[in-house]
Amino acid sequence: METPPLITIGLPVALGIVMFGLGLSLTVQDFRRVARTPRAVIVALGLQTLVLPAVAFGLVTAFDLDPLLAVGVMLLAASPGGTTASLFSHLFRGDVALNITLTAVNSVLAAATIPIITNFAISYFGAEGELGLQFGKVVQVIAIVVLPVVLGMAVRNRWVGFAERADKPVRIFSIVVLASVAVGALAGERENLGEYVRDVGAVTGLFCLLSLSIGYFGARLLRLDKAQSVASSMEVGVHNTTIALTIALSILNNAQVAVPAAVYSILMYLLATLFGLLITRVGAKDKDEAPAVPA
Repeated sequence: METPPLITIGLPVALGIVMFGLGLSLTVQDFRRVARTPRAVIVALGLQTLVLPAVAFGLVTAFDLDPLLAVGVMLLAASPGGTTASLFSHLFRGDVALNITLTAVNSVLAAATIPIITNFAISYFGAEGELGLQFGKVVQVIAIVVLPVVLGMAVRNRWVGFAERADKPVRIFSIVVLASVAVGALAGERENLGEYVRDVGAVTGLFCLLSLSIGYFGARLLRLDKAQSVASSMEVGVHNTTIALTIALSILNNAQVAVPAAVYSILMYLLATLFGLLITRVGAKDKDEAPAVPA
């Protein structure tokens, strides 16, 4: 299916604005913080960049997805955490500073991990005849993911007041873009929508729950504290699906590949909220039931 010029041209521009907004919220200190909390950063990034694609691969293989939908799920798994992860982390008492650092680092890493994982999926699931993320398209990924972030950081460094004033409007714009593109992607495939939702609804829902759980319980197992584990959970589970949608629709030029990210973008807000409430309630219950320490 050919995507219209409004999508192939307009969506990368919109994503560029979203990533520029991310850059406006970042400073060099956010990257330097890696040296101060290396364990937490390494654990969360390891879960997201290594464990998550393996989980996605297992799911699409187990559910025997159509090759294009399988590529879409793997592209989703390769996408970094979104800026909304910081909001969820704040709501559920996570380490927001860690989220900011993870989003900053992972958004840069994604320029390499997305092409590697996506090209592997295209080759493994036999979609080479219909798709391809060759060198020229990899450059496009880097251009729309990394360069706007760098530009936004440069603007913040020079005009802090402007960056702070622009933060909220850009965040609102990001949510509107995500919602519009998700709805548009699903509407563009409306003839096959029922079949696609049946095919990927369970996979994306299960993948979201596993992502949140792996982010939280994996971090706890590796001895991160509660706040860091909440941050890890939201970073791993709340993806920047705008990146996945842009690559699918504008670079790979295939609406079917975009369907998993579109469905996930709708499910993740509900599931992340429910998961956050669950781990917050369990944590509060454990605290209430803890035996009192004698004076």
